[in-house]
Amino acid sequence: MNANEYQKNTINTAIYPGSGTGDNRELVYLALGLASESGEVAGKIKKLIRDGLFEPMQVAHELGDVLWYIARLGSSLGYDLETLMKWNYQKLNARKDKGTIKGFGDVR
Repeated sequence: MNANEYQKNTINTAIYPGSGTGDNRELVYLALGLASESGEVAGKIKKLIRDGLFEPMQVAHELGDVLWYIARLGSSLGYDLETLMKWNYQKLNARKDKGTIKGFGDVR
């Protein structure tokens, strides 16, 4: 399965208010879900510092949840994952080439 196939299939498990509409309810739900799942990834890694416990498989499962929210949010905005991946890759390579991969701000 490629990234766009995965994204297309996420609609099958998208059960929330405004699912598939791109309306404000969907955008808010997905942004909050993305933040929540990203926090779960951070929490799993935090336990490494606090308790010395690290379970890569649990982090991988949470990363899958993050990916689902990214895919759905991209769909709701009208962008496919492969395009988002390409744009991000191009942006980061341009920053690397300009020597601005480090620093602050969105536009470098």
